[in-house]
Amino acid sequence: MSQWNSEKIRQDFPILNETMNGKPLVYLDSASTTQKPRQVLAAMQQFYETENANVHRGVYVLSEKATAHFEGVRQLVKGFINAKSTREIVFVKGTTEAINLVAQSYGRANFKAGDEIILTAMEHHANIVPWQILRDQLGLIIRVLPMDEHGELMLDSLPGLFNAKTKLLAMTHASNALGTINPAKEMIKMAHAHNVPVLLDGAQSIVHGSIDVQDLDCDFFAFSGHKMYGPTGIGVLYAKQAILETMPPYQGGGDMIKSVSFEHTEYNELPYKFEAGTPNIAGVIGLGAAIRYIQNIGPDNIKTYETTLLQYATKSLSGIKGLRIIGTAAHKAPVISFILEGIHPHDIGSIVDHSGVAIRAGHHCAMPVMQFFNVAATARVSFGLYNTVADVDALVKALHHVQELFSDE
Repeated sequence: MSQWNSEKIRQDFPILNETMNGKPLVYLDSASTTQKPRQVLAAMQQFYETENANVHRGVYVLSEKATAHFEGVRQLVKGFINAKSTREIVFVKGTTEAINLVAQSYGRANFKAGDEIILTAMEHHANIVPWQILRDQLGLIIRVLPMDEHGELMLDSLPGLFNAKTKLLAMTHASNALGTINPAKEMIKMAHAHNVPVLLDGAQSIVHGSIDVQDLDCDFFAFSGHKMYGPTGIGVLYAKQAILETMPPYQGGGDMIKSVSFEHTEYNELPYKFEAGTPNIAGVIGLGAAIRYIQNIGPDNIKTYETTLLQYATKSLSGIKGLRIIGTAAHKAPVISFILEGIHPHDIGSIVDHSGVAIRAGHHCAMPVMQFFNVAATARVSFGLYNTVADVDALVKALHHVQELFSDE
């Protein structure tokens, strides 16, 4: 894509033609879920209209077509994140299920009482709670890598957290609450020097630039389709094949077996060993369409555009008196969390909604982050490739209106 064309891109997203409270929709909550382009919607509709059948199980043409399309997306995902093999690509509901799968399969098979897991201070609940569940099941210890007032991890503290009992480093690649992009490759290298595997939560990084799991050398990488212009209810767990081969199944049932008797079950080969039951076939088809959409525009083009938009938004919001940005890391995804002096974030979100501006307000499933910054909640704006400078201007105008309303009280 030689030149960015915001208007052409926006035309791909039907929902952006909607009005909210009589105003044109300004959607600024892409970190929660992205909107879907026509290409994704059309691919899913076409599947249901022309290919709908169960996969892997039918010898008739319709099932064979569905299976070919389904497995073609697995191949597409492999290339998209540069995995070595399609055997390393497991379809799951999303990032949350992927992390739970690792915890309950890899963790329960390899950890024991007294073993330790390292998390970071900026994790989403989905990368905290599964490890707490495992901790309570096995008697583990969770250690936390702290962050500073900018929302950057204190890397100097990481070496001191490793010891002979450390079994895993599980960390977010990019913070959903702060936007911080963590130095994952450097941290993975440090962990591997201690023979500690690393799980990367890629929910927020997968859509904001190129991902190369071989270059990162992460052992696990999890992401969700709905945060990258695909449908909800579908995601991917990448794991190195050698690790997956040692892991027991996470769930039992159809498609993850080769043979079953009441005495013994022989499990299927990778990756099907971890894909019990009828999968979200249409979701996989939609995920494939989303990946092709991103590839057509270019991940690096998206990153460049969003970085420029983030810089403009940061400058614009910083000019609002009484506004404090929470999370000022040097390297950020297009996410800005903020508070307005004297105004609760929920009030901010409700009032700007009257102007058609959709933002997030709350703890963003990152309550430890809120506790660190001593705030109950923040307002959060997050951008996608369909957002524009005009969206930022509409937000700023709406925030000034919020302040005017409260100044009159």
